[in-house]
Amino acid sequence: MREALETKLRTSLDATHVEVIDESHLHAGHAGARDGGRHFRAVIVSGKFAGLSRVRSQQLVYQSVEEWMGKEIHALSMKTFTPDEWTSGSD
Repeated sequence: MREALETKLRTSLDATHVEVIDESHLHAGHAGARDGGRHFRAVIVSGKFAGLSRVRSQQLVYQSVEEWMGKEIHALSMKTFTPDEWTSGSD
């Protein structure tokens, strides 16, 4: 699932950098984990985030994986960056 999520984010957002970490093991026994949903943390760099607020950028990410949310993915935390922010080290 981690690889599929990376591929989906890279493709749908034209991302230049995507890093996804599966943190499901940290949530063993959690309600979403019991139902099969996994917990992920992601770093995504995309030009599509240019001019968007942090919240709007994250909404764009959630839209790209909406068919998996609440099913294969229980939780997705993320940091989003434009290419300029990424190269300048902004957080």
